[in-house]
Amino acid sequence: MKSQGVTVRGPLFDTMVAHYLLEPDMRHNMDLLAETYLHYTPISITELIGKKGKKQLNMSELSPEEIYEYACEDADVTLQLKNYFAPLLEKNKVRKLFDEVENPLIPVLAAIEYEGISIDGNAMAESSKELAGYISDIEKQIYQMAGTTFNIGSPKQLGEILFDKLNLTGDKTKKTKTGQHATGEEVLSKLAGQHEIAQLILDHRQLTKLKSTYIDALPQLICARDGRVHTSFNQAVAATGRLSSTNPNLQNIPIRTEKGREIRKAFVPRDGSHLLLSADYSQIELRIMADFSGDATMKEAFQKGLDIHASTAAKVYHVGLDEVDSDMRRKAKTINFGIIYGISAFGLAERLRIPRREAVEIIDAYWQEFPAVKQYMDSAINSAREKEYAETILGRRRYLRDINSRNANIRGYAERNAINAPIQGTAADIIKIAMINIHNWIETEKLQTRMILQVHDELVFDAPKEELGIIQPKIAELMKTALPLSVPMEVGMGVGENWLAAH
Repeated sequence: MKSQGVTVRGPLFDTMVAHYLLEPDMRHNMDLLAETYLHYTPISITELIGKKGKKQLNMSELSPEEIYEYACEDADVTLQLKNYFAPLLEKNKVRKLFDEVENPLIPVLAAIEYEGISIDGNAMAESSKELAGYISDIEKQIYQMAGTTFNIGSPKQLGEILFDKLNLTGDKTKKTKTGQHATGEEVLSKLAGQHEIAQLILDHRQLTKLKSTYIDALPQLICARDGRVHTSFNQAVAATGRLSSTNPNLQNIPIRTEKGREIRKAFVPRDGSHLLLSADYSQIELRIMADFSGDATMKEAFQKGLDIHASTAAKVYHVGLDEVDSDMRRKAKTINFGIIYGISAFGLAERLRIPRREAVEIIDAYWQEFPAVKQYMDSAINSAREKEYAETILGRRRYLRDINSRNANIRGYAERNAINAPIQGTAADIIKIAMINIHNWIETEKLQTRMILQVHDELVFDAPKEELGIIQPKIAELMKTALPLSVPMEVGMGVGENWLAAH
């Protein structure tokens, strides 16, 4: 509607989003919902336009007489679903979340998608060439170590090289359903300590994925109408409450590696009079954990503006803050984030590549120094066992029907979700509220700045240079006050001529 110059006004009721709040782990397409809740099977789209493939028609090729029954049925089923879901939203106490967060977010996402983002095609072509060179060099090294050429992308050939020819141990006994050696990331990561070839294969996989998924694909997605890339944000996919995006998937652009970060260089402002502004919540999930648990040590670190990882290291290793070295901080950072996801001593030992005994000692020391965090985690699991769901501050629920399972693995997964879902879900709620408030403020003030991206805890804006002085303090304020907690929110901000420079 927006691309036709029409602005939709008035209250919205999105049945897909309503069902997402009621059953976040289920699928939400209309046909499935009609069959599940109305016991009715709607006309299939393939009846009208045919099955997928070259011969499939486009809706625009059909006459109104051929379409009207299908279209009217869609509208009718949607209304019936609305009438079915509305009382359930009240019953499950998520109506307020629906009315005040999810529905007002719809026009915000529509505006971001419509706006799009500029991509520097030349920078992408340059990166593609450069990356092809790196990949070729890695391939040569792999072939040299293997003593032969083979298809690196073939799990069968790779398994034969690693386990039969090079006789590497590790999960040698692990086989796939087809009887081949398993060569997944987990297996290769374990082998990386034994032989350099395993790490090179991991690097090769990462770079080829980077090249095909982003560097070569992004320029193909540039819209002919305005020369910009328009991602689609999915409001009803991630069960945690977070947004996801497709075509392109911007949530998955790797930022831990130098090559991954380079992709951000190609995201640029609309012209020379604009700059990109990035605003990023700092350690939002740890701040939420501090608030939920009420842990005095953790809260004090955030209230005093200390480096939380260094502060944790000082406590766990019983040294002064000034005595914390980079290795201690790295281990503390891993445990800080690992704790949120219910990491075990085995998991910590694997991630840090340290003996299991040392991992047990680190975790024991952590619980001694942060007892309230342990109490929160235990109470979160107990509460979920009783209710069979976990919830955020605003009542977003994640159903955990397996939390009382007799199977230890299934139960353990549900228990980790009981700890993590309220934290991740609250982080999702906070950034959604901030997006709504910032969008409304920009509209009210009639500014030319546009919100163009949301990635995890970060918002990106395309802003005229002369508006930067106005928008920077206001965006920071609206992000910090979206949902007040007992610890202060911090927002990192950067401005630049591309996304990498701004980030």
